[in-house]
Amino acid sequence: MLKTTIPDEIFAKIRSIQIKTSKLVTEMFAGEYKSVFKGRGMEFFEVREYQVGDDIRTIDWNVTAREGKPFVKKYVEERELTVMFLLDVSRSGYFGSVQNLKRDLGAEVCSVLAGSAMKNNDKVGLIAFTDKIEKYIPPKKGSRHVLRVIREMLYTEPEGKGTDIPLALEYLGKTTKQSTITFLVSDFYAENIKKPLSIANKKHDIVAVRITDPRDFNLPDVGIIKLDDPEKDTSYLVDTGQPSIRKEYQEQARIKEQERRNVFYSVNVDSINIDTSKDYSEELLHFFRTRKVRRI
Repeated sequence: MLKTTIPDEIFAKIRSIQIKTSKLVTEMFAGEYKSVFKGRGMEFFEVREYQVGDDIRTIDWNVTAREGKPFVKKYVEERELTVMFLLDVSRSGYFGSVQNLKRDLGAEVCSVLAGSAMKNNDKVGLIAFTDKIEKYIPPKKGSRHVLRVIREMLYTEPEGKGTDIPLALEYLGKTTKQSTITFLVSDFYAENIKKPLSIANKKHDIVAVRITDPRDFNLPDVGIIKLDDPEKDTSYLVDTGQPSIRKEYQEQARIKEQERRNVFYSVNVDSINIDTSKDYSEELLHFFRTRKVRRI
């Protein structure tokens, strides 16, 4: 059915990502995800007879009095969570100097996280955005639904060019009344995000997933090249043969990166850095394990 509605190359890409990420979820991430993202609390399950070692604070005194022997209340974790993906599909995502485009890599990382959520019976939803909201899929459960989310991540053809993260966060607030785990996936070439992130993170558990490429930070020595800003439809020539030009580019990139890190830190938003030239599974594992240790 999917194959008749989308191009063959996109269908093949979806299938390839599904196979790869399903294996990663099964072997590496589903358990890590569950250990980090807890349920909303404990809910009553049943009353049973007291056993040696039970916490006396869980004794149900009404049942104990009625039965003439001690009974305790048993609780289980209210596990079900809602996971939202805010995926930046702006034009800057159609770049990659190594193997993957930023947008494709972002969708693949989301596929791993969505599969982990599905394995733990959590709901998954999507907001794809540029400088406008391009696609909204309300959160639901199930493998077919997750496959639809992955398909839209890869196949949505955006109308907008730029990146408006405040707009995406505002839309999240309007469409999801309950608290969610929200993965905000972008290269974060956007302005004025500190206040919207702070507001959203008070209600939701926001995790910033930053997709980068080596050329974001360093220019190669290849003579005169044209640099494009696809979100603004501008371009300019740069002589990369000049060491001073390459150094200035590197320094400006370093400053911008530090500014972004400072924003995340100041509003208590966890972040994951995904590089198109590296294996993202190690970065995800590092995030899960670091966060688990920090929250024990």
